Amino acid sequence: MRRVYVVTYDISNPKRLRGVYKLMQGYGDHVQFSVFCCALSASDLVELKGRLSAVIHHQDDQVLFFDLGPEQGRGSTCAAYVGRPMAPRTAGPVVV
Repeated sequence: MRRVYVVTYDISNPKRLRGVYKLMQGYGDHVQFSVFCCALSASDLVELKGRLSAVIHHQDDQVLFFDLGPEQGRGSTCAAYVGRPMAPRTAGPVVV
């Protein structure tokens, strides 16, 4: 079963920040600066944490995971917004 997580990060080095951003793009939707919404299985979560751990500097950087609940339950309905709505990423044409 997949669970919905809000993942936020504070990375002190621009090169590592770009690396974390690129890594996170493969796991969820970018919703704000340094904030992603991800639907992850237990194994995906372990994999993501391991990959992030290899990229960040543990003394200077921080990544936070907020578990919102099951994807088919509370996790899909518990987020609210003020202002521009949060829209999930949709696949579209890619121009190369």
